Amino acid sequence: MKIEIPGYKTLQLDTLLLDYNGTVALDGKIPDSVKESLEKLSKEFQIYILTADTHGTAAKQCEQLPVILHTFPVGNAAEYKQEIVDKIGGEHCVCMGNGRNDVLMFEKAALSIAVMDAEGMYAGLLKEADVCVRSIENGLDLLLYPKRLIADLRG
Repeated sequence: MKIEIPGYKTLQLDTLLLDYNGTVALDGKIPDSVKESLEKLSKEFQIYILTADTHGTAAKQCEQLPVILHTFPVGNAAEYKQEIVDKIGGEHCVCMGNGRNDVLMFEKAALSIAVMDAEGMYAGLLKEADVCVRSIENGLDLLLYPKRLIADLRG
């Protein structure tokens, strides 16, 4: 997906990195509306869901979705997420998250979207975010309707 943002930059995005708990899932469950958006976005993006799987539900929730699920130990979540961005190449990544362990991922990605939904959001994440949204649905919609993103970021 190529998004030209006047007075800012041109984004060439092909990878979507998503935090799981608090971002795409609440209490370990992915809402149907999010699943539908992920199906649509999978036509333009390679989608990764990154999680320590606090609730132990990620594999079951993601099994029918067009996503690549990466689970990792709780203790090094931030470093693991940063490593994934480094391997993929952050210049083509958009990421969404809500936690302190998303900061390093946000620093590396071409576009970072902070999600402040029911679980809340780590305040320090705003410093690294390009955009902040009220829900994961709003965040995914920025990619489904990129003119919204352009309106947020243009100079």
